[in-house]
Amino acid sequence: MIARPTRDVPDLDADDADIAEIDQDEALIADLAEEAEPAPGSVAMGRAAIARALKHAPSGPGVYRMLGPDGTVLYVGKAKSIKRRIVAYTRPTGLTARIMRMVAATAEMEFVSTGTETEALLLEANLIKQLRPRFNVLLRDDKSFPYILITKDHVSPQITKHRGARNRPGDYYGPFASVWAVNRTINALQKAFLVRSCSDSFYEARTRPCLLFQIKRCAGPCTGEVSHTDYAEYVREARDFLSGRSKAVKEQLAREMEAASQELEFERAAALRDRLAALSAVQGTQGINPRSVEEADVFAIHQEGGATCVQVFFFRTGQNWGNHALYPRADRTLEIGEVLESFLAQFYEDKPCPRLILLSHDIAERELLEEALSTRAGHRVEIAAPKRGEKRELVEHALQNAREALGRKLAESASQARLLEELARAFALQGPPKRIEVYDNSHIMGSNAVGGMIVAGPEGFAKSQYRKFNIRSTELTPGDDYGMMREVLTRRFSRLLKENPRATASPLPDGERSTAQPSGEGQPSTMAPSPSPQPSPPRGEGEESDAASSAWPDLLLIDGGPGQLKAAQETLAGLGVTDVPMVGVAKGPDRDAGRETFYVEGREPFRLEPRDPVLYFVQRLRDEAHRFAIGSHRARRKKDLTQAGLQEIPGIGPTRKRALLHHFGTLKAIERASLADLEGVPGVNAATARAVYDFFHAKAT
Repeated sequence: MIARPTRDVPDLDADDADIAEIDQDEALIADLAEEAEPAPGSVAMGRAAIARALKHAPSGPGVYRMLGPDGTVLYVGKAKSIKRRIVAYTRPTGLTARIMRMVAATAEMEFVSTGTETEALLLEANLIKQLRPRFNVLLRDDKSFPYILITKDHVSPQITKHRGARNRPGDYYGPFASVWAVNRTINALQKAFLVRSCSDSFYEARTRPCLLFQIKRCAGPCTGEVSHTDYAEYVREARDFLSGRSKAVKEQLAREMEAASQELEFERAAALRDRLAALSAVQGTQGINPRSVEEADVFAIHQEGGATCVQVFFFRTGQNWGNHALYPRADRTLEIGEVLESFLAQFYEDKPCPRLILLSHDIAERELLEEALSTRAGHRVEIAAPKRGEKRELVEHALQNAREALGRKLAESASQARLLEELARAFALQGPPKRIEVYDNSHIMGSNAVGGMIVAGPEGFAKSQYRKFNIRSTELTPGDDYGMMREVLTRRFSRLLKENPRATASPLPDGERSTAQPSGEGQPSTMAPSPSPQPSPPRGEGEESDAASSAWPDLLLIDGGPGQLKAAQETLAGLGVTDVPMVGVAKGPDRDAGRETFYVEGREPFRLEPRDPVLYFVQRLRDEAHRFAIGSHRARRKKDLTQAGLQEIPGIGPTRKRALLHHFGTLKAIERASLADLEGVPGVNAATARAVYDFFHAKAT
């Protein structure tokens, strides 16, 4: 979405636009074409580039892209008439400072025609999420929200949490604001409806009921503890509850409990009572449950200190399924309604849309957005900014949460900024680092070796930019930490030098930062393909690119002492990189936290005061890198083990493998089993049980 033309540029989309005015604009364009070559990077240069592109601009609806000298997409916008919209950018007056900077940076334009303005809006939202132009409102911290899935591809349906594409047959309920909300709801539903949560492979391998049956959170269909007919009734009740018929389900359970009590079946009555209590618990922990809103998403936006927070609440089947705060990147000169409008179009680009959307602020193109979302959802979508009643109360509640969330975010950012300033002083950096990369390795005696890179900056950990490196070299001695570090840094910085050399890009007007700088902002990311019609790709779009691989770090933290630091320095020097500060972080005696020694080139090794906030900050960075590297190593080891089977463990042949799998059901259950449980498997002696236990519980380094 773009800034509304009524505020940024003259609106030339109206059908009754003044003909004389358009003629005047065309004369202006002709004058621009005849002008002497303007200065590079000036507004005049940008206007001339736009004027040249205008000759080929379509008159109908569509999407336009403004490109910089290097082909970087600066801005994506839509228009009812592309030609009339583009004319407005060539006028010498009436443009805001933000639009003038954008025009000055423009070297060429690309256009995509669409059948309707609605199609243009949908395509615009898709391209903004895919290309992430720096002059657009960008939805950051976006993610796939979790759902509850009750499957339909098994005789005994399973209840589980789900993210991503809905490829598995079943009924999906959501979205939920967090995995915690999903897990809490599933736990309560298991108590209330006794629906299984185990995987199909675990189900098929059972010969006796599992622990969930013993604690009355599963009916035990795997071993015939309940008939398929009765289990299907439990599943039907769970579906009814999640579909909004919770009152009918509770009334039915209450009647059955009363009948069981009158027939003196007190054990069955107690079980029904516990199920009713579980249903009351899941509803009671959901906070606000509106009476007049069956299905809606509530959005409230708040701006403060140049930052923006959008709080979204999900209401389904009359129940509150949680809330989540998002922080879009937007120019502080944009109106709050403009930011919200662009946010909504991007938010629903890859998510199902409810029938009602409630907003804290009205938006200019509400009807157009309703039409676009209705087209995508396949049902009518209503967008409203309520002024009174219960719906307004929901919006006010969301707005209060947005204010509080943004306040916490600003406080955390200020604290993070102070920490970075102190970090710069402690390590004698030229200024507070905007991008810190921390490296660590993990392996077991050299097997399944993995290098991990985490990224942190002014906004904390940037988990979307973490990278793992599977160690590929066959010449390394098993356990050679120095060699692993050399390989990781060689691969990382070789790619970085190829994709983003240290050469400084042409300066942008008004201090705009070039994408060649180390901040990593404004880099395009690879997303799902655009809907039809497909635009022609911008220059370089076909190449692999992401923010983690094309942004230069301001500081490297190496988990290790002088040896690891020297290996890192030699590796980067061999690549010609000598201007990236590096610090080695060595654990203290007996690996005690708080007694770390720091190694910096040109300085004697030193320690920080035990309670120095910078020390705690570095420990957090180091521990996060350690966690990520070990997690990546374990995932690789598990994958290899799954592919190789239990034969990888000495003393485990086909017979004992079958015995273990028959007893535990899955490889994961074997991995989690205690030594006593392993020793209790028929055909497995104590020595074999110890070998299996030690293999799965070996400590990664």
